[in-house]
Amino acid sequence: MHDHQAYAYGAWGLVVTMVLISVFFIVRFIPMRTRLGKRSGGALIAFIVALFAEMYGFPLTIYLLSHFVGIRIPLDHISGHLLGDLITYLGLGNGWFIVMAVSNVLLIIGIWLVMAGWEQVYKSEGKLVTDGVYKHMRHPQYTGIFIITLGFMIQWPTLTTLILWPFVIAMYVRLAKREEQDVLKEFPDAYREYMQRTPMFFPRLLSRRDQQHGAPTEEAGKAS
Repeated sequence: MHDHQAYAYGAWGLVVTMVLISVFFIVRFIPMRTRLGKRSGGALIAFIVALFAEMYGFPLTIYLLSHFVGIRIPLDHISGHLLGDLITYLGLGNGWFIVMAVSNVLLIIGIWLVMAGWEQVYKSEGKLVTDGVYKHMRHPQYTGIFIITLGFMIQWPTLTTLILWPFVIAMYVRLAKREEQDVLKEFPDAYREYMQRTPMFFPRLLSRRDQQHGAPTEEAGKAS
């Protein structure tokens, strides 16, 4: 345990702290009103727990790669940036700097999307939201989750989170589709027209000019 602490592992208090902060953010800003929403949130929390447990607790991925695959990786904290080590090994530059820069940008974008989407829905008072960030995507909060988890996967890839990540994505895609069916029942014409002109998760690289004509003025939000 002393060796782990020397290399920034075995810090279970820090693991608990980071998990609690993340859970607070998830519960506060990401909707979990339905049973499927709670299951999706549970999958996201499991991803977060697995991530920080390996980031500060025990380096399971490094241990498995070293002992069973035969890849010799030093048991120190900086080696947890596996993608950065690979970039450096391939001579493509300072891998740690590249990984941290890219992942931090993704984390900032993802967190902003989650909070921006939440703010619009909170202020909408049950009306349909089609402006602001919702003008570019129908589910900005879930897009934010995709980007945040991708940022973590780049910054600190682990075997456990690599397994969990597709499940997190799949569950939020399913949740988004389920929510849209509910919104269609309440706003059948307006939301169907909104669906036709607005992508589900990621904005179009080239917007169509005809999307700007006849856009409804309703304000937002039942779905995320």
